[in-house]
Amino acid sequence: MDVIEVDRLERRYAKDFAAVRGISFTVAAGEVFALLGTNGAGKTSTVEVLEGLARPSGGRVRVLGHDPYAERAKVRPRTGVMLQEGGFPAELTVGETARMWAGCTSGARPVTEALGMVGLAGRREDVRVKQLSGGERRRLDLALALVGRPEVLFLDEPTTGLDPEGRRDTWDLVRELRDGGTTVLLTTHYLEEAEYLADRLAIMRTGRIVAAGTPEEVTATRPSRIRFTLPEDVPASRLPLSVPAAADGRRIEVRAERMQETLTELLLWAREQDVELAGLDARSPSLEDVFLEIAGDTAGPEDPDVPDASGSGHTDGPTGGTRDRKEVAA
Repeated sequence: MDVIEVDRLERRYAKDFAAVRGISFTVAAGEVFALLGTNGAGKTSTVEVLEGLARPSGGRVRVLGHDPYAERAKVRPRTGVMLQEGGFPAELTVGETARMWAGCTSGARPVTEALGMVGLAGRREDVRVKQLSGGERRRLDLALALVGRPEVLFLDEPTTGLDPEGRRDTWDLVRELRDGGTTVLLTTHYLEEAEYLADRLAIMRTGRIVAAGTPEEVTATRPSRIRFTLPEDVPASRLPLSVPAAADGRRIEVRAERMQETLTELLLWAREQDVELAGLDARSPSLEDVFLEIAGDTAGPEDPDVPDASGSGHTDGPTGGTRDRKEVAA
């Protein structure tokens, strides 16, 4: 069952700026879906429509079977939203902030439980929001997004400011929520985070989806990389002709569609020729490799061939800026 449906979504600002250009994707129940892209790619403009904060300029969007903008009252109580910044009153304690938020939420889970899920139970009564570290504020943001026991959870850069241990704890919590049936839509600039958490993902550029699928499917579209250094008396021209290679002096880089076959051929050649491949490094493409290649692509937004992802501090608007929690409280 698809909990989020996006069909040819468009979002325009004024007449001449299209932040989102006809994208389509779905998110199934109990799935973590990551929406990736550089600043200005259209991620936040897309998520704001899904959260019911903006009306689409074109196309169709459904969350839990409803239009999140026109039927906001039916959707909002069943969703949780973690923004880039919470915008909470600085003088309130952690506990006061959580109780205030829970008081505005139907069927709220106990405040102690919500804060305990993110490791803030011990900071409840004696610490004001202004005294929290950046990482602790992010954990408070997450706790309040979970207060309403959401069926759909929107996470906007959830681990920014967290130390490695806190980031891993948050990842574990997201996985627990997913295993419990919560659907999660995630935006993040940490590609390792997306690779670790996402069941599927889509990468946006200039308002369009340019790569989509499971992390494995997306990375499989790029070649593996083999690097090594040849001895001074061995020219690159002696390498096996079937191995495409780029040379920078004695340093060689090979891009291989079938890494095992290419590496085997290379190693057999090196043994037969009694050649040492110094600093040999062979690795499959990572999500970061794919992302950087897409981000560095200078092709314009009118490229016609874009995949459909169905079933398989942001500055997206003309003024940019981070969203505040007050936008989604209603």
